Amino acid sequence: MADYPLEDLGGRTPLQVARKPNMDMVACEGKCGLLETIPEGMQAGSDVAILSILGYDPARHYTGRGPIEAAALGVRLRGGDVAFRCNLVTLEGGVMRDYSAGHISSSEARELVEALNEELGGGTVKFYSGVSYRNILVVSGLDVDGVECTPPHDITGMNFEDYLPRGEGSEFLLELMKNARKVLEGHPVNLRRARDGKPPANSIWPWGQGGKPELQGFEERFGVRGAIISAVDLVRGLGVLTGLEVVNVPGATGYYDTNYAGKGEYALRALEKVDFVLVHVEAPDEAGHAGDIENKVKAIEKIDSEILGRILGGISGLGEGYRVAVLADHPTPIVKRTHTRDPAPVAVFSIDWDGDGVEGFDEFSVRKGSLGVVKGYDFMNFLIGR
Repeated sequence: MADYPLEDLGGRTPLQVARKPNMDMVACEGKCGLLETIPEGMQAGSDVAILSILGYDPARHYTGRGPIEAAALGVRLRGGDVAFRCNLVTLEGGVMRDYSAGHISSSEARELVEALNEELGGGTVKFYSGVSYRNILVVSGLDVDGVECTPPHDITGMNFEDYLPRGEGSEFLLELMKNARKVLEGHPVNLRRARDGKPPANSIWPWGQGGKPELQGFEERFGVRGAIISAVDLVRGLGVLTGLEVVNVPGATGYYDTNYAGKGEYALRALEKVDFVLVHVEAPDEAGHAGDIENKVKAIEKIDSEILGRILGGISGLGEGYRVAVLADHPTPIVKRTHTRDPAPVAVFSIDWDGDGVEGFDEFSVRKGSLGVVKGYDFMNFLIGR
């Protein structure tokens, strides 16, 4: 949800414009600062950023986005397996028209993935259905880990041919993409989408590849039991790999229409059993990628009222000594339509602390707080008081 000042908002950010009394209370009565969640030389994204926030140095533990999402789907990687995130995308006239194929429904995507497996799957290739456009490709026994791939959301509206996989092993992926396009273009799902005026999911786009990471369990590392709530396989996969309980919330979609209130309610239920819950909401990130100011502001306001407000209203009944943190994992600025490495705002409230008294929760006010700039992977030790 972090962003840059926008002319359309009078030189303010979506966080500065949004009505968010609960976030502002946490910032005013808590401790504030900035988090450096993306180590130098690493690509900005929630995979790296949330791994860092959970207390693991990405420079030591990160192997790629694909294997993290594969873990969320229950895919067990073996030695020699390489997992890719495999977007269903819309390519048109040499341009990456839509990195999400119009946020294709999960049911439609599942049909397409089944067709890909039927036509192209075998001993070395298998596709797995995820949520909407976010699917997984596993390649076995081939040297493709070092292929250079570009995230499709980074090249929206650009000539995709300039960003096709390259380097050693890329020939295999390029041939697979070519054959996948033949399967997808004439598929009944895309014929229906064309009749309905929706963008076709006419190609796959593999990226974020890597082998299975080895991570110490969260409870072993920090001495507390935890859970994670998210509609996004990437975040759920981090939960699986770190031993956090993955909590499923009905109606959680990873988009603007997600079940905000349900996430708040299920977080409170989880805290009756565990010590720590991470609640992740994808909607502001999607709005940043889409350049959608209105929906970014709305998402922030819903997070504040329906998730944070609900948690703050219910957590006091669980006993004293609790802490509540509000943070962005990385910025996705409207003007960039992609992730950036800028430090992200954070505020932490505890009834045991004197607050910093900052004006509110946004990218600039938090800089006046007492935390200063914190390395992302040091944050968890601070939050749980180690």
